[in-house]
Amino acid sequence: MSFTADIQEIVDQLDAAERDAQALTTGLTEERGNWRAHPGSWSVAECIDHLATANRVYLAAMRKTAARASQQGRLRCGAAKPGWLGACFIRLLEPPAKRRLRAPASIKPRNAPPLADALACFVASQNEVRAFLRAYGGLDLARVRFPNPFIRSLRFSLATGLHVIAAHERRHLWQAWRTRNAAESARE
Repeated sequence: MSFTADIQEIVDQLDAAERDAQALTTGLTEERGNWRAHPGSWSVAECIDHLATANRVYLAAMRKTAARASQQGRLRCGAAKPGWLGACFIRLLEPPAKRRLRAPASIKPRNAPPLADALACFVASQNEVRAFLRAYGGLDLARVRFPNPFIRSLRFSLATGLHVIAAHERRHLWQAWRTRNAAESARE
């Protein structure tokens, strides 16, 4: 299926994140995949597991709204770009993380998940985002709003939600690479 340039940009970001996660876990032992720099920090496997969980929760909120918009025939009028507030939130998520944000309980990672399972869940969540884009990419993603599943009073456009997913992935993959590098340095 071919996408418009703006949707293809999101797909490209998802593809890049998936390649990054694959590279991150290549050659990583289970022990190193669940190594933590200090108590309370997340391991590589936990970072990846968190992304899979967050993607599923975010998409669930977005799907309900997208399905309703699809039934209403709210077709694409412009590019799938975030608005001003959404763009500010996305910048906050981008690595390098300057501010630590607390993960809501609903998307905290499992404790020491098997690395291969965390990666498989992440890849599955990526496929769900791509399926969402195939199903709803023709909607007016920049104007259809959904309730943020973590801050109920906040409503983002579907376009913002998709860009949030991509930025959130970059943030935690960056975190996971730092953890992997620290684990390898600790071993030396």
